[in-house]
Amino acid sequence: MMKRRQLLTGGALGAAGLAAGCECGAPAGLETIRGAARQRELKMVTTWPKDFPGLGTMAERTAQFISDLSGGAMTVKVFAAGELVSAFESFDAVSDGAADLYHGAEYYWVGKSPGFAFFTAVPFGMTAVETMAWTEFGGGQELWDELSAQFNIKPFAGGNSGHQLAGWYKREINSLEDLRGLKIRMPGLGGEVLRRIGASAVALAGGEIYQALQSGAIDATEWVGPWNDLAFGFYQEAKYYYWPGFHEPGAQLGVGVNLDVWNSFNDTEQAIIRGSCQWANNLSLAEYTANNATYLDQLIEEHGVQLRQMPDDVMAAAASAAKTVLDETAAHDELTGRIYESFRASLAASVAWGRISDEAYMAARRKTFSL
Repeated sequence: MMKRRQLLTGGALGAAGLAAGCECGAPAGLETIRGAARQRELKMVTTWPKDFPGLGTMAERTAQFISDLSGGAMTVKVFAAGELVSAFESFDAVSDGAADLYHGAEYYWVGKSPGFAFFTAVPFGMTAVETMAWTEFGGGQELWDELSAQFNIKPFAGGNSGHQLAGWYKREINSLEDLRGLKIRMPGLGGEVLRRIGASAVALAGGEIYQALQSGAIDATEWVGPWNDLAFGFYQEAKYYYWPGFHEPGAQLGVGVNLDVWNSFNDTEQAIIRGSCQWANNLSLAEYTANNATYLDQLIEEHGVQLRQMPDDVMAAAASAAKTVLDETAAHDELTGRIYESFRASLAASVAWGRISDEAYMAARRKTFSL
C-alpha cells in the first residue's frame, strides 16, 4: 500500500480534484481538497471472503485510498462476507442504510433487476478495457446511476478481474454432450446460458464453492482466474482447467454507496470517493494481469493441473444461447432494454476498432515474434 506522503505527491489527488471540477492542479489546490473533507467513519460490506487476494484486498485498497485522499478525515471499516451481513445481503444492507457502501459484483443483484448484469459481465460481451470505455465514456455510468437510484444507491466501477477462464471440471469435456446434466457453479447470465445448453447452473458465494465441489454438490465451478482459483485450492478437487471463458470476458466489480449518504457528501468528499474507486479499478486490472500469469505456471508445474480448451461445439452452442438470453433480458423492462442497446452499440464500436488494433496486433505477434 502506498504511503500517505506518496499519495499526496502523486497523481491520485489530482484525479480526485479533476473529478470535483477543480482546475487548480497545483499542490496548494490539493491541500484545499484534503482540508475540505469532514471527519466521518463509513461502513463497507463486501461479497468477498476476508483478506481474499485481489477481490477482498481490492475492497480494502479502496477503503485505504478514501482515507489517504481525505488526509485521514474519512475512514472506512471493511466487513468481509458474513461479518456484518452475508455476501448476497450486501446490496440490501446499503440500500436500507444498515451499511454505507458495498464492494461486490453487480450481477449478484439480477434478482432486483436483470439490468445489473451488464455492469459486471455478460456472455460473449465486453473485455475489461471495452467495459471501462462504455462505463466512463459510452453512457454506461449514466444508465447505471439511473438503475441503482431506484434502490437508493449510487454506483461506481471499483475493480476488474479481466478475462475469467471457463473453470474447473472433475472430468474431461470433449463435446457438448459431456456438459449436459453437470451441476456447475456459475452466476449471472452465464449461468442461464449453461441452463439453455443442458447443464445445471448453481449460484454460490465464493466462500461456499470449495465445500460444494468437495462434497459433490457441484461437478464443476468457475470462479475468477489462476490467482484467485489457486487461493481456494480448486485443483485439489478438479484437475481439468478449461479455457476460454465465455461468461465473463472482463468482470467489472462495483462499489455501491447509499444514495442518502452520497448526497450528504460535499463536492470534495464525492470527488474523493469517485477518485478512490477509479484508482482501485485501474490498479486491479494490472494486478490481475500480472498475478494470473504467475499463478497459472504454479498451478501447472507444482499441482499438475491440466489445461484444456473448451470444445468448439460447446462454444458455438453457448454463443447461440447467449443471443437468445440477452434478447430476452433486454425485453424484461424498458430501462434494461435501454441498457442493452447502449451496451451493444458500444461493444460494436469496440469490436470494429479492436479488429484492426489489438486483435490484429496479437495475431501478428503470435505468428512472427517470440521471446
